[in-house]
Amino acid sequence: MPVSVVFTSDTHLPTRARDLPGPLWERIENCDVVVHAGDWVDVALLDELERRARRLVGVYGNNDHGALRQRLPEIARVELEGVRFAVVHETGTAQGREARCAARFPDADVLVFGHSHIPWDTTAATGLRLLNPGSPTDRRRQPFATYLTGTVGAGVLSDVTLHRLPVRPPRR
Repeated sequence: MPVSVVFTSDTHLPTRARDLPGPLWERIENCDVVVHAGDWVDVALLDELERRARRLVGVYGNNDHGALRQRLPEIARVELEGVRFAVVHETGTAQGREARCAARFPDADVLVFGHSHIPWDTTAATGLRLLNPGSPTDRRRQPFATYLTGTVGAGVLSDVTLHRLPVRPPRR
């Protein structure tokens, strides 16, 4: 049975936005699994995602402290329909990322990460796929705020799609 997944990271609530964009909440409420790669900032979003998502896999990021670090791991691992996922916030610089992550996560098929706010979808020589969904609330130097969706079934991650969100002015 195929599993629908939403990948997000670097939500930075409430410092970068008051809430997640409506289209992302709609996807979250209608998918099977949500993967969050850290930098939540406030535990209220974790509580809300746990309430609204069917299943949540998340890690803490460098901007997460207190209850977030108590409730979330630094690295999460989950197998969905035969695909082994690892989730971590930081992977270091872009240069050499594939080889470095393949060595660090040899037992994973897909590594989901955040931190840079830059969408990323590459595959290491070992076959490890690296995904960064960007940020739905803080686009930094990117043209759009973003998140990813995908489908997992029969041991394959497919239909990975980068979703662009409307550009909103930063919260002041």
